[in-house]
Amino acid sequence: MATGTEVSPYLEDYDLQPIDPQTNGPQLLYGLRYHTHIVEPGRTETFHDQVGYWLWEPETTVVTLMLAIPRAQVLLATGKASADASSFELSARAGAEDCGTCSGEFLLYAFRTIEYHIEVAVNPDGTWSYAQDTVMLVRGRSEPFHHTDRNTLRQVAPPTPNA
Repeated sequence: MATGTEVSPYLEDYDLQPIDPQTNGPQLLYGLRYHTHIVEPGRTETFHDQVGYWLWEPETTVVTLMLAIPRAQVLLATGKASADASSFELSARAGAEDCGTCSGEFLLYAFRTIEYHIEVAVNPDGTWSYAQDTVMLVRGRSEPFHHTDRNTLRQVAPPTPNA
């Protein structure tokens, strides 16, 4: 079995669009709907596809990331961020009631996600960066596997507000 670090470059298109404020009884959430599509350089077929929402509740300063991956997996990660925060962290762990993962049968068998952590920074130049660590139990490995991703994204078009 191979060990060590493998670096795989990729091209990421991350589309964020504002949504109308969401109410949940007395709760008020502001959010962005997103879709990220990732390909390997020089390739056209999808390497990774993901959709979801970034939500923020001003009353509690809770940030929530809801994501879905079309390999039968969803995730809910939470953290805290004030309105003027330039960085924040979110996490999820398997089995938690307030945040966690849910996977289809094959992923539970072969690539069980047990933890997720993402650090986000809003940079002074208008870009934003993330570094994430998805910890999985991979069938046939004795130690948890850390799948890490990081990128810095820049705006290439203005958002399209709801009409």
